Formats: sequence, structure tokens, C-alpha cells
Amino acid sequence: MQFPINLNLNGRPCLIVGAGRIGLRKTEQLLACHADVTVLAPQVHEGFAQLPVRVLRRPYESGDVAGFRLVITATADPVLDQQIYDEAEAHGIWVNSADDPDRCSFTLPAVVRRGSLMLTASTGGASPALSSWLRQRLGREFDESWAEVVSDLALERARIHAAGQSTEGLDWTPLIEQAIARRVTAHGVDAQ
Repeated sequence: MQFPINLNLNGRPCLIVGAGRIGLRKTEQLLACHADVTVLAPQVHEGFAQLPVRVLRRPYESGDVAGFRLVITATADPVLDQQIYDEAEAHGIWVNSADDPDRCSFTLPAVVRRGSLMLTASTGGASPALSSWLRQRLGREFDESWAEVVSDLALERARIHAAGQSTEGLDWTPLIEQAIARRVTAHGVDAQ
């Protein structure tokens, strides 16, 4: 059983080992979270050229994980992935090996983002295909206007705090339903 968690990677050093199509996708996901990304690979996909990342064009060397908070491998080389996994574990660094759950100290869920709203689907690495299918379904059911619902509720929370009140124990159901109703009126969207 895995523990669900959202990591704050803003400005934190993350390493991607492998710079093909999968490494590019993982890098873009980290950059969306404002991580400080270094990419390490002898050959680098052309898509990295426009990304704000540090690129090291060379093979992985023992000890390269040192100093990073999070490491993702996308090498398709189980021997290299095992070496990186072992070194990351020895340094207490979280590591994910793409499509290789045996060499992961964490797995990545499929994600739908709507502003500050983040919906995830995970099978703990057992079936990435199902996670992707669920992500597509969630993406259809929760359109971009849900970002407004989150913004409305954040403003209400701030208003309550500004009045010197606590939001702990507050029954949010009516406020959430009002925010969703405003969304339906403004966008003509079916309530979920």
C-alpha cells in the first residue's frame, strides 16, 4: 500500500537520467511544478532544446544522484536503473524508474490539472494504462472552469480567516455547492 502525497518541488533540485521521449515528458511534468531540473544522458531528444533545464550530455556516473531531492530514470536499462536506485536509496533520495515499479521508491499518478485543482489516478504502478484511462475520463468530466470553483473557495477561505475566524470544523458543503452552481450558471456546464 502506498501513501498518497503531493510534493512541493518549487526550486528543488531534481535529476532526470535519460533524455528520450519519456524523459522529456517527465521533465515537463517537473518543470510544471517549478522544479530545478538537471537532465543527464549521452543523447538528448531535440525537445529539450527549448526547456529551462541543465543538460549534461554524458553517461551516468556513480555518485551523480548526490545533491538531488528527487531522481527519475527513463533509461530503459534495468542494470543502470538498479544502480541509480541503489545509490539514491543509500543517499535517502526518492527515485522513480519509468515503467519499472521494482526500482521505485515512489510512483507517479496520472494527473489532471485545472488551476489549483489536481485530480490523480494511481494503481501504484500495477497498471499505468488504467491510470491513463482514468485521467482521460477525469479530464473530460472536469473542465477548465473547475479552476474557478477552487479560486472562489480560496477567496471565501481567505475572507473567513481575515475576519479572524477558523475554517476548521466549518461545513463547506453549502459553500462548495454555491461555487459549483455559479460555475454552471456562468458556463452552462453540467454539475458533477
